Amino acid sequence: MSGATPAASTPRHRAVNLAHLLTQTARRLPHRDAIVHGDVRWTWRELDRRVSALAAELLRRGLAPGDCVLLDGPNHPEFIQAMFAVWRAGGVLAPVNSRLHDADIKKIASVCRPVAMVAHASTTSHVAAVLSERDLPAGVLGLALEGTGAISGVADSEEAVADASVWAGDPAWYFFTSGTSGTPKAAVLTHDQLGYVVTNHLADLMPTTDETHSSLVVAPLSHGAGVHLLPQVARGATTVIPASPSLVPAEAWALVERERVSNIFTVPTIVKLLVEDPSVDEHDHSTLQYVVYAGAPMPSVDQQRARATLGDVLVQYYGLAEVTGNITVLPSRNHGRPSPAGVDFGTCGYPRTGMQVSIQDDDGAELAAGEAGEICVAGPGVFREYLDNPAANASAFRDGWFRTGDIGFVDDEGFLFITGRLSDMYISGGSNVHPRDIEEKMLAHPAVREAVVLGMPDPTWGEVGVAVCVLDPATTVDAEELRAWLAPRMARYKVPRDVVFWDELPRSGYGKVVRRTIRDELVARGWRPAAEKAPV
Repeated sequence: MSGATPAASTPRHRAVNLAHLLTQTARRLPHRDAIVHGDVRWTWRELDRRVSALAAELLRRGLAPGDCVLLDGPNHPEFIQAMFAVWRAGGVLAPVNSRLHDADIKKIASVCRPVAMVAHASTTSHVAAVLSERDLPAGVLGLALEGTGAISGVADSEEAVADASVWAGDPAWYFFTSGTSGTPKAAVLTHDQLGYVVTNHLADLMPTTDETHSSLVVAPLSHGAGVHLLPQVARGATTVIPASPSLVPAEAWALVERERVSNIFTVPTIVKLLVEDPSVDEHDHSTLQYVVYAGAPMPSVDQQRARATLGDVLVQYYGLAEVTGNITVLPSRNHGRPSPAGVDFGTCGYPRTGMQVSIQDDDGAELAAGEAGEICVAGPGVFREYLDNPAANASAFRDGWFRTGDIGFVDDEGFLFITGRLSDMYISGGSNVHPRDIEEKMLAHPAVREAVVLGMPDPTWGEVGVAVCVLDPATTVDAEELRAWLAPRMARYKVPRDVVFWDELPRSGYGKVVRRTIRDELVARGWRPAAEKAPV
C-alpha cells in the first residue's frame, strides 16, 4: 500500500562501518602513502595495521558497541589512527577541539558520556576536567606521546581486527556544534548518513579525486577537516599534515609544492591568510585543483584575490554540523556569477546532489524566488537528532524539514544567497538589518581588512549597529570618515552608529569569527549605548 508504514517484521538494514573505507583502500593500495607528517610516512597497510592494533586495545579495555570515546588533541597521524580504531571497534567518536576551555570539555563529557579518552599532553587539564565529571572505565590513551598508555606503545597488529557490524541509524560521530552558548549540543551522525556524505563530497566537491592525489590539512581534524578526510581515505588520496601545530603559510605552500597537493579544505579566514602571505609566490601550487572552503561566507574581495592568485580552484560549500556540509555547492566555474540587482554579495551555490532546500516563512510556508526567509533542508545528509536533547530536536525540525537558523533566498535558477543568521539580524527603529550586506560594503573600502557588524542595545532605537573593524596597517581612516564613505552606499538606517577599530578579531579554535565573543569584548572595553546621539 502506497505510503504505508513498514511492518514491525521489516528486517533491519546493515550499514557500512566507516572503518571499512580504510579496510578497502588498504587492500587495494597497500604500498601507497596514506599519511605524511614531517619525516613520517605511513602506507595504507601500515595505517590499517595500526588501526587494528588500537582497536584491539580498546576492545581489551572493555569498549562495547555504541560506547563513546573522546578524542582530544592536535592534528597528527595518531589522531587519524584513533578515529578509525574507534569505529573498527564499534565505538562512537566524539572529537573535540584541543583549544577549548576545561569547562567546555567538562560540559561536552556530560553530554556524550565517554568511557575512554584519547588525549595529547597539551590537554592534560582537559583529562582532569572529564575525570571530575565521570569515570573513564576504559582509561586514557596518550596521543603523540611515548611511554606507558601511549598509542605509540600499542604494537602494530599483523592480525586484522574485523570492522564491527553496524546497522542503519547507528551513531558513528557525536559532532559538537560550534559557537553555541550554554550546554553544547551533539549532532548524532550515523555510519549510513556519513557514507552518503562521503559519496556526495566526492561527487560534488572533488570529482576527480583518486590515489594519485593528496590533501593538505590546515584546519582541525576534530571538525570539518575530519569529515573532509573521509573521502580522501575512500579514494586512497594521501593526507598531508604540517609539522607545525598552528598555521604557518610558508610551510603550507612548501608542502603543496613538495607533495603535489591537489586539494585543501579550509575556512575563509585561512584562505585569506594563505593567499596574502608572500610565500604563495615562492612555491609552485599548480597542482591544486580544489581549494574547498566552508564555515562562513567569504567576502567578495577575498574571493577575487584568491582566484587571481590561485586560479579557478575555489569550491565553496554551505552546510552546518547537523547537515555535515551537505546543503549547497559552488564549483569553481560558478565563482564570479552575477548576483541579482541590489545584492552586493555572491551566491553560496545550488543544492547538493540528493538534497533539497526550501526557503520558508515563520509559519513554514515556502516562499517564492527572491523572497527572503529561513533556509530549511531535507535529504540524506541531515543528521539523525541531537543526543538526548528532545527540546532541541523539537525546535530544529518543522514538518520534517531541518531549520538551519540562517536567512536567505534563492534566485530563479535555484542558486542560494545567505543574508545572515536569524540570531545576527537586529531591529533598529523598527527596520530589520542584516549585517552581512553592511560588512560586504565596508570591506570594499581600501583601508578595511576585516569587519563585523553587531546589533547592540539602545534605549531609543531598540538596537543600533556597531562595526568592529581591522584596518590595513599601511592605511588610516577614522570612524566618521568611514561612516561618511558608507552613507551613499546604503540606506541611512543601515549605517553603523558606532565604528571601533581593533588590532584583530577574536576567533574560535576553528578559525571562525565569534560574534558573541566580540559582543562581550565590546562591553568589556567600555562600549555603552549613546542615547544622546542624534539619529542617523
